[in-house]
Amino acid sequence: MPRTVSRREMLHGAGAATLLAAGRRAAGAQKPVRIGVVGGRFGAQFQWHLHPDCEVAAVCDVQPAPLERLAKTYRCPNTYRDFRAFLKHPGLNAVAVFTPAPLHAWMAVESLRAGKHVISAVPAGLTEEQLESVLEAVRRTGLKYMMAETSYYRPQIITCRQWSKEGRFGTIFYSEAEYHHEGLLRLMFDDRGLPTWRHGFPPMLYPTHCTGMIVPVTGERLTSVQAVGWGDRHPVLRTNRYQNPFWSETAFFQTSGGHSCRISICWHIAAGGAERSAFYGDRLSYIMARPEGSPDTVVRIEKSGETVLDGNGYPEGKVAIEPYNEPTHFETLPEPLRVKTGHGNSHTFLTHEFVRAIVEDRQPAVNIWEAIAYTLPGIAAHRSALRGGEPLEIKDYGTAPA
Repeated sequence: MPRTVSRREMLHGAGAATLLAAGRRAAGAQKPVRIGVVGGRFGAQFQWHLHPDCEVAAVCDVQPAPLERLAKTYRCPNTYRDFRAFLKHPGLNAVAVFTPAPLHAWMAVESLRAGKHVISAVPAGLTEEQLESVLEAVRRTGLKYMMAETSYYRPQIITCRQWSKEGRFGTIFYSEAEYHHEGLLRLMFDDRGLPTWRHGFPPMLYPTHCTGMIVPVTGERLTSVQAVGWGDRHPVLRTNRYQNPFWSETAFFQTSGGHSCRISICWHIAAGGAERSAFYGDRLSYIMARPEGSPDTVVRIEKSGETVLDGNGYPEGKVAIEPYNEPTHFETLPEPLRVKTGHGNSHTFLTHEFVRAIVEDRQPAVNIWEAIAYTLPGIAAHRSALRGGEPLEIKDYGTAPA
C-alpha cells in the first residue's frame, strides 16, 4: 500500500526542488525555452537573449546579410539558410517567425508540426483558410502559438486595457483606430527593382495594428463590416499579384456588444505616420496622440451632470480635458528587459509574454483565437471594399479553452 506523503514532507520536497532548480540554473543548465529565429530583419529586433528563461539556439534566413545580423544580435553560431534543416536543430523547442507576410501561416504550421511553440509576426494569415490551418495545428499539437502584435503592448493600450477592466470608461460605445504609413512604395521593390511581397499589398490584410488595440480594450469581437477603398490606378495598383486596386481602405464595424468602430489603414496619405486609437465612453474617453501634435488625452465627464454654456449660448456638458503622461509599465518586466524598443517599447513585452506562456504552460495573451479575431476582420473588410461596400458578416472562432 503506498505511503501517504505529509504536507510537511511535500513542502520540504518542493523547497528542495526549488533549490535544486536554482542550483542547476547557477551551474549554467539549459534554459527552458530554446528558441530559433527565422527572418533577419524584424526578427533581429527582439530580446530573446536578454530573457532569463530563454536562449537563442539557432537562427535562419535565406540571405547572408540578414543571417549575419541575427547571429551577431543574438550571439548565436548556429546558422541556417534552409528552414526545414533549421527546424531539426537539436534541442530547439520554440520558433519565432519574422519572415514576409505571405509565409507566416505556412511556417507557423510547419513549426507546430515539428513540435515547436510558435510566435509569429503579423498578420497570422492572409486568408480565412490560412488562419484555420494554424488553428487546426494548434488544436492538434497542443502547442503554444502567439501573434506578435505590437499594439497590444503599446503603453497606451496597456493602460486602456486596465481601465476598461476596472470600468473607468463606463460603456465604450464607439472606438476608432488608424494605421497610416505613407512611403511604403520604397519597400515595394528590392535593390534590383523587382517587386517584393509588399508590392500592392492590400491595406486591410494588415489590420492588426488597429484591431490589436480595439478588440482587447473593448473586450468585444468585430462581427460585421462595410468598407470602402481608394486608389488612383498607379502602376503598382494595376500589376500586383494580390489584384488589389487600393492604396487606402476604411472600414466601419459593428461589435458583438452592438457598438461601432471605425478603422482606417492607408499606404498613401498626406498625414504623419500613425498607429493610434481612441475610445469614447459615457464616463471617460482616451484619445491617443496624433502625429500632428496633440498629446495622449483623457476626457472625463463631470459626475454631477453639470453643464456650461458654449459660444452660442447652448448648454454643453462640463468635461475635464487633460493631457496624460503615459507610464512605461516597465516595472512588469524582468530587469534585463527594461529597455527601449520599437513600436512604443512593445517588443520586450512580447518577448516576455511568449517565454512565460511556455514556462507556465498557459495560453499567451495573443493566442491563435485572439490572432484570428484581430486578423479576420481585415480580410472581410477588404472583401467588402472590393465589392463596393457590401455588408459582410465576420465569423467568430471563439476564445482559447480554459
